[in-house]
Amino acid sequence: METGESKLIVSIAEVFAMPPQEELCMKAKHYFNHLLVNPSGERIAFLHRCRGEGFEGFKTRMLTASIDGGDIRVVDPHGGTSHFIWKDNEHILAWSWHPDMGSCFLLYTDLNNVEPDQIGKGIMTENGHCTYLPGNKWILNDTYPSTDERLQCLYVYNAEDNRKVSVGDFYAPKLYQGEWRCDLHPRSTPDGKEVIIDSAHGGDGRQMYVVDIGGLVGE
Repeated sequence: METGESKLIVSIAEVFAMPPQEELCMKAKHYFNHLLVNPSGERIAFLHRCRGEGFEGFKTRMLTASIDGGDIRVVDPHGGTSHFIWKDNEHILAWSWHPDMGSCFLLYTDLNNVEPDQIGKGIMTENGHCTYLPGNKWILNDTYPSTDERLQCLYVYNAEDNRKVSVGDFYAPKLYQGEWRCDLHPRSTPDGKEVIIDSAHGGDGRQMYVVDIGGLVGE
């Protein structure tokens, strides 16, 4: 940041050449997305996405690498990874698709060919911008607008006793949809007692709001 110098540590060509490749269209545009560093700062997680002929939308697999670009691992090869977060230095929570479990939240180990564990089965049933609150007891998450009332749900999930607690529902005006949508993108303060969200429910455009959740997760 002081000199402006940059260095390529992982190339698209390098990742494209890594197996498995059967679900990645050869005639596609490939790119990286959603880069996150683990708590120790030693490894990164990122998504390899491709759009092209032969399928709708895009396919995605999740990879990790050391901070210098070495030791690249294909953590989720099945083509359906979406939002994710490091739980600790060795585990990653992600909304993805698994051939035996379908689309759900899965806890991956930062290794090749290790089967994940499903999290929030029957409770956390929708894709969302997940994150752990300090201590990893609670998972903070949101949903996309419901199809009828266009409400975005903000909630916390207790991973220890499999309990979901609603924080609030926020109206998403019809103007905000598609690529112009306003996701809640919940993130917490360092102590985990307050949540900051993006929302357009107030009628005055996209704004940031602070929500006190200390009473919900303080026990």
